[in-house]
Order: sequence, then structure tokens, then C-alpha cells
Amino acid sequence: MNAPRPRPPMMALDEALSDLLGRVEPLTQVEQVPVLASDGRVLAEDLVSELHVPPQDNSAMDGYAVRLADVTEAGVVLPVSQRIAAGHEAAPLQPGTCARIFTGASLPEGADAVVMQEDTREVGGDLHAVHIDVVPRPGQWIRRAGEDVTRGAVVLSGGERLGPASIGLAAGIGRAWVQVQARPRVALFSTGDELVMPGELPPSEMKPGTIYNSNRFFLRVLLQRLGCEVSDLGIVPDRREATLAALKTAADHHDLILTSGGVSVGEEDHVKPAVQALGSLDLWQIAMKPGKPFAYGTIRRDAGAGASQAQPCHFIGLPGNPVSSFVTFLMLVRPFLLKLQGAAERYWKPAVRPVMLPAHFSVAKADRRREFLRVRRNANGGLDLYPNQSSGVLTSTVWADGLVDNPAGATIRHGDLVPYLSLADLLAR
Repeated sequence: MNAPRPRPPMMALDEALSDLLGRVEPLTQVEQVPVLASDGRVLAEDLVSELHVPPQDNSAMDGYAVRLADVTEAGVVLPVSQRIAAGHEAAPLQPGTCARIFTGASLPEGADAVVMQEDTREVGGDLHAVHIDVVPRPGQWIRRAGEDVTRGAVVLSGGERLGPASIGLAAGIGRAWVQVQARPRVALFSTGDELVMPGELPPSEMKPGTIYNSNRFFLRVLLQRLGCEVSDLGIVPDRREATLAALKTAADHHDLILTSGGVSVGEEDHVKPAVQALGSLDLWQIAMKPGKPFAYGTIRRDAGAGASQAQPCHFIGLPGNPVSSFVTFLMLVRPFLLKLQGAAERYWKPAVRPVMLPAHFSVAKADRRREFLRVRRNANGGLDLYPNQSSGVLTSTVWADGLVDNPAGATIRHGDLVPYLSLADLLAR
């Protein structure tokens, strides 16, 4: 009898991520989109301002624009020589007078401070004069021209992933359109004869051994949140011919094929030989829990697909257990996709920096793999542990608001400071 071949050593997660990121180059296609439609897109150009923001000195308050020389002590009464609303041109301020001014209105020439309305009193009730109750400081309540953005400044660099604030900043310098990287085109499918789509059968009619396909749903949402164009190819039967056909068709029109399940070495796992037949594949055993089985490869594109399709299509195979698939996506696929779409390095290296928080639980038995424990912050400033950390318990990812990144071989005692990764941060970047 032949002795079983020794298993290859597991690969550290950081090593796997470094290897994975080393195999991807940003997409070269660029497109122009309206700023209003650019949320989540990656800038393909530097945005340079052609003006100061704000364009002129303006008032930060409703009140009165004054000359410091005219208000040397509290109690001075000054006549109102003009009224300046936002968007209207101001005349030079006459010495010995003040100007009624509103928030955002241009400061009149000669004024060097604004006294807010609450520090004044009307004289005679007709606003022809006001009593100034304070001595203003130089520059008080004045927003200077260019204090936000100066003319010629790069306000957003290529590689920036646009969000609400950066979109507002682009609009603030007058940009209605921006150049952005093309969206990664991702084909998504699941493998497994045990999978049933929700809605196809009620629970009462499910056959023994079958389960609803939850992975397809959360993976599609995760991909869309990352700005990908997703082609949902559904469930591919556990047959070699069906798997080959699905992979070949998807490779010609996508930048990445993402699958869930079928990346182990069982007799019914046909993804590995199918990818190898169409290109190349590395099957990694990663020292992470949940997770472990992970596949990366490339698939040749049809020569008739055109010059733009010269590069092979990436392939990533995730484990089938739902929590394993979810966590592995966050740790490996997200940074891969962010680099693929040209996002700046700070978005994907490192993915998210942990915060050290006290564990209000214990883990007495160390694991040989790096563990990502589902936890939730509590009212006492610590972390609670979900009681069932099985890779099949998707409920844990709904209950949790974060993951504890527990090193291989480490135990946790109640009160230990542990590295906490916010799920909100992982899902938002």
C-alpha cells in the first residue's frame, strides 16, 4: 500500500495576500462620467482647481462687517451704510460705518472683521445704526479666499475612491464630469448540486441534503458595493462539462470569475481541473479560520475576443461554507479588486488597521491557524464573542459588528486587549 502523500504546509494569510496582489495590475480602460454618478468610482486623473475656494473673503456669520479702527471699545454706535447678501457684489466700506452682512456674502473692501448679530443691538429699530457690544479681533468671523482650496492645487489625486465628501469637493471646483477607471467586470457563480435558489422551492419541499444558496446573494452585494459590474451566472451543476462551459464563456467577457464552493479536492469538485484545462490554477491552503481552501488562477480568453481582451481572465475560488466565503472575501478578494480598479495603495494595503479593545470573553484553546472571531462591542467598552464560531453559522456575521484578528497559537483571557477589525470599515472601503 502506498503511503499517503504529505500535505503541503499551509500558507500564512499575509503571504497569500502579498502573492495575490502581486498578480494583479490595474485595468487600463478609462471612462468619463458625471460627478453625480461617480460615487464609489476610482479617479483616473488628478483634479486641479482653476479657482480659489472660497473665491473671495466672505462672512462666516450673519452680522456686521466693520473696520477695526472704528471699533476700539465696546459700545460704539455705527451707521449702516449698505446691506450685503450672499451672491451680491459689495461696495467698499466707508470709514466710520458698518455693513449689514449675511453668511457667505463677500466681505466689502476695507472691512477687517465681522461682528456677529448676537453681539450687536439695533439703534432706533430701523437698522440705520447699530450698537457694537464687543471689540472684535482682527479677521474675526471672516473666511479667507482660498482657505479651503487654492487655485492650481490638486484637490483629489488619481486613485482616489470617490465618496460623498470628495464628490462635493469636485463639484466645489466646478467639475461636472470626471475621468474614472472602468468598473471591474466580474462573473459570479456557485457550484453544487445541493444548492437551491430561494423562491424555487418552499422549505417544506426541500430534499434531504439540499440548502438554499446564501453565498450567491451576499457575494453579489459585496461585489456591487465595490463598484463591480456583476454578471450573475447562477448555479453550475457539479459536472465537468458544465463547469468548463461556464468558465470558458465567462472568461471572454470578464476581468474576474468568482466562484463559491468546488475548490477542494473531492471527486465532485470540478472547478480545479476545469480551470487547469483552460489556463492555470494554484490551490492554496491558507492558515486562516474560517477559510483555508482558496484558489487563484487565470483562464485564457478566446482569440476572437479582440485586442482589448489579450490579458487572461483572473479566477478566484472561495470556500463553500458561508462564513468562510464571507471572511475570505473581505481579507483577500476586496483588496484584490480595489487594486484591479486602480485604487490608491492606501485603500488595499493594509485593508483596515485594527483597534485594540478589551475582550470580555476567553478562548482557552489556541488554534494553529489565524482566527477571525465574530464579536460585538458592548456597552462597557469591551467585546462579546458570538457563542458559535462555526464556519457554517452565517447568523454570527449578522450579530457581529467586527472581527477579532487572533494570531495563530494564541489564547485569549478575559480582559486581554485584542485587535478588533470593524465590519463597517471593511465593508465601506
